Amino acid sequence: MVEFELPESLTEEFLALIPEQRNMVDYLMSEGKIRSYSLALDRSVLWVIVEADSEFEVMETIAQFPLSDYMHPYISELMFHNTADLALHFSMN
Repeated sequence: MVEFELPESLTEEFLALIPEQRNMVDYLMSEGKIRSYSLALDRSVLWVIVEADSEFEVMETIAQFPLSDYMHPYISELMFHNTADLALHFSMN
């Protein structure tokens, strides 16, 4: 899991890169490299679950973010990451 500290004040340059960031996140999710992407309501922290075999691989993935120069990453290796999306759904039919 990568936790990013975001800048307190968002510059015009930062804001201009948000559409590119969203496109890259969508692409990386479609490729299976990102599992989840969450932003705090106050826009101070961003959490990303990255599928990788090493910290180097995580760094390679987040280096593709257009906003990577504006964010400070803290990487934590997770034992597991459960989501409701991964739970089995049974049909009553």
